[in-house]
Amino acid sequence: MARFTASTDAGAEARALGEALAALRYERGLSQAEAGARVGMTSQGWGLYEAGRRAGLFRPDVQRRLTAALDATPEDLALRLARAEPLTASPSNGLEAKGRAYADAPAPVRATLRLSDDALAPWASSGVLLEYEPGRWPRRDQGCVIEMQDGRIRARLYECSDGDVVVVRGAGALDRAERIARADIRQISAVLSRHET
Repeated sequence: MARFTASTDAGAEARALGEALAALRYERGLSQAEAGARVGMTSQGWGLYEAGRRAGLFRPDVQRRLTAALDATPEDLALRLARAEPLTASPSNGLEAKGRAYADAPAPVRATLRLSDDALAPWASSGVLLEYEPGRWPRRDQGCVIEMQDGRIRARLYECSDGDVVVVRGAGALDRAERIARADIRQISAVLSRHET
């Protein structure tokens, strides 16, 4: 009996870790197919990790690989897991889990930035109003607004990132990459729309 309980506990832990991975993916606005493509796997393969049906998710090297595809770190995954609501067993037979109740999500906060130069042309030129959602992580080739630690604000096209550096384009030429240390960034936000005026 203890062996069955240990197996059940491991299964619950794997599901909780998978749910945390799914939450990170959802926060970045990626589908399972998009996240899987970043690490060379199918959406079904990615889904097995999120469902807790691939034991490899406990391995540090696998966590690094999967979280890097989400422009996150294993530490982000651990923090997300720590914030997760634990599953509770039903007292009736011990095999049912209570469903989670979700409150209505608050409407996302939107902010705007008017471009004052042509650094992002032809994607967006001087005078274009960018509407963005603070804190929402951008996808590859999506516009982004970067708030620097020193108070400056930059509009760029997001390329990729890792634990130390964010790579963007648009500092004078869209074909030239710019590397910005994560430590220098207060917040990066996805551009949702552009408005010509």
